[in-house]
Amino acid sequence: MDMLTEMTSAQATALWSGLMILWLVYLGIQVALARRSNKVLLGDGSNPTVLLASRVFGNAAEYTPIAIGALAVLTLLGMPSYVLHVLGGLLFLGRLIHGLGLSNKKVTAGRIVGMVLTWTPLIAAGAMLIVHAFVGTPHG
Repeated sequence: MDMLTEMTSAQATALWSGLMILWLVYLGIQVALARRSNKVLLGDGSNPTVLLASRVFGNAAEYTPIAIGALAVLTLLGMPSYVLHVLGGLLFLGRLIHGLGLSNKKVTAGRIVGMVLTWTPLIAAGAMLIVHAFVGTPHG
């Protein structure tokens, strides 16, 4: 735990951004494997397995850049590392749980929890960015 508490803000952002990028790459590989095993060259081929893998990846690809961007700007504004750990950790956990919880058959608890764990820190980050646009950056 000391390693996390001793990280700079930039290191905290690097950690959570790196983990989200690796998760996104993993999901992209799952799409490629689904296409290959179902002999689909492009798109989803109307195959439910490929469609689901594509949407899981697509959903992550929609949120991950925004999350990383928010963390990066908050870092540039001088946000303390513990704040970036909380936001980044929740974002990564949300993306992970959401991706594992997606199903084309029904709404799952993982899907709901994952979205809440994604939206909550994004809303908090958005609010922090707006506030800091008017009141400046934290010191320390």
